[in-house]
Amino acid sequence: MTLPALTLYNTESRQKEEVIPQEGNHIKLYTCGPTVYNFAHIGNFRTYVFEDLLRRSLKFLGFSLTHVMNLTDVDDKTILGAIREKKTLDAFTKPYIDAFFEDLDTLNVERAEHYPRATEYFPKMIAIIEDLIDKGIAYKGTDGSIYYSIAKFPTYGRLSHLKLDELKAGASDRVGTDEYDKENVSDFVLWKAYDTERDGEIYWESPFGKGRPGWHIECSAMSMSLLGERIDIHVGGVDNIFPHHENEIAQSEGCTGEHFVNLWLHSEHLLVDNKKMSKSLGNFYTLRDLLEKGYTGQEVRVMLISTHYRTQLNFTMQGLEAARATLERLGDFVDRLQKVEGEGESVSSLLEEAKEAFIKPLADDLNIAEALAALFELVRKVNSLCDEKKIGKEEAIAVLDLLREFDAVLGFIPFEREELDIPQQLIDALAKREEARKGKNWAEADKQRDLITSSGYLIEDTPSGPRLKKGSS
Repeated sequence: MTLPALTLYNTESRQKEEVIPQEGNHIKLYTCGPTVYNFAHIGNFRTYVFEDLLRRSLKFLGFSLTHVMNLTDVDDKTILGAIREKKTLDAFTKPYIDAFFEDLDTLNVERAEHYPRATEYFPKMIAIIEDLIDKGIAYKGTDGSIYYSIAKFPTYGRLSHLKLDELKAGASDRVGTDEYDKENVSDFVLWKAYDTERDGEIYWESPFGKGRPGWHIECSAMSMSLLGERIDIHVGGVDNIFPHHENEIAQSEGCTGEHFVNLWLHSEHLLVDNKKMSKSLGNFYTLRDLLEKGYTGQEVRVMLISTHYRTQLNFTMQGLEAARATLERLGDFVDRLQKVEGEGESVSSLLEEAKEAFIKPLADDLNIAEALAALFELVRKVNSLCDEKKIGKEEAIAVLDLLREFDAVLGFIPFEREELDIPQQLIDALAKREEARKGKNWAEADKQRDLITSSGYLIEDTPSGPRLKKGSS
């Protein structure tokens, strides 16, 4: 089949646009990574799993790509943490960087081509700031910090669609912190002058004096260094739109005079039980918290990936149980296909229809719900054909091959399942139950069933006979 054109929703234009790379079929992709002052939480991973879906879909639809995800290892939070724990910045951030990559592996998130750390790109940041000063766009404040004058960038606000004339603005309301809200639009900091009380022993030398870069300039420097002056796709959570991405545009275009990003994509917030996630509400979870509760990375991935990225995701434990059931269903389907023998009828037209039904919604702004619906419609139809003895070994292999194509995008279909370490006592109980049922000794069969279920296992009937599986937590 001919692959359809890929369209994505551009936050800046507020409409779907066809993805047309600057260089042939090659995509330059930049995604905002973690600030490594703590373990990433599931709200962060909602965005990172969406970005993984985008990356996988781009490749599935025929694009090549260079993907950069930054690691913010210097900002207000990392410096505060290092000072609090009396560590160097590297010593403070390293455990969280290591944990982040472990979590990516647990969620089966593909690695980007580059993971630059902000502290590795100070010379580029300084060069950009010097250029902005030379152009009269940046200036030194009375506190010794260097600020960007948003009055010198007429299109400031075009990404967030804020009406700046209705909001506070100007040098008199400069913002020296890394983040600020929509009610306080101000000249933002590019280089923070060193403050002994705030920064402790953490600072760098620069032509502007001792200090360190502001958060926003870091991404501009890293993206320009690794992807050039213009990016095809830039991605982050909706909370990055303003001020972070707005400021990235201003400082990057102010420096280069080039259009910075062709397509801006942003994923919506994650809620927990329909509430904003917060520690005070007791609904704040890291991935590690969920693993300790007995859930798997695959189950969390299914939960995070199944809702369209521009729709708020309501994260619940019931949703994780549903994800577990989804993986059980897919695992059972794979097991069934792997055991098929003999000959059957051709399924080529069915597979072609399923592939088209899967690809078409993906190409329409990553409509994952419809793509998953196509997957499960295939499962339903093939199971019916298996029931009718119309699927042979050759056809089963063809279905499995298509599932592997789909999984290049999804990243969670269980082609191999871990063998449960089932106690021998329960294996014997299952055999005794089957023997009792054959002899119509229902009391003994019920006794063995109760032993199994009270031990936390369930009996599942399959085409190849009953088997034990772990019950829901």
